[in-house]
Amino acid sequence: MSEFPHQILPEEKTKQVVEQLQQRLVDLIDLGLQLKQAHWCVIGNNFRTVHLQLDEILVDVREGSDEVAERVSTLGMAPDGLAKTVADSAKLKSMNVAFASASDTIKTVAQLLDTTVQGLRSSIEVMGDLDPITEDLLIGISAGLEKHLWMVQAQEK
Repeated sequence: MSEFPHQILPEEKTKQVVEQLQQRLVDLIDLGLQLKQAHWCVIGNNFRTVHLQLDEILVDVREGSDEVAERVSTLGMAPDGLAKTVADSAKLKSMNVAFASASDTIKTVAQLLDTTVQGLRSSIEVMGDLDPITEDLLIGISAGLEKHLWMVQAQEK
């Protein structure tokens, strides 16, 4: 199963961990793509603030997806971040391809972040018994996205 002779986890645990990580990778890549789409299409009041904020979130999302992919590699498996895989496996609701007000963009981004965080949290629950290192990685990514979710939601009021 592993490409490397020295396995970090037993084969069955590796399989379960990688399955969770692969879905989180897909969701993070999809989130990153949708954030960039929102960045390009936000208009109206607060345009600049939201436009810049989306790029700030994107930096953390891309860093998180890279960390997840590298964890899969560390466990001896090949991460799959191909466009077809993302399109076939993503759990996030696809946003509309259209210009949107800053207010509507914030609502959409909040929903995307919430769905991503819920996926991360479900994987964190599974990781507790399987791999504390991966659990810690996912906790860190989730904490960062939860902070972004808070900041985005604060603008909805």
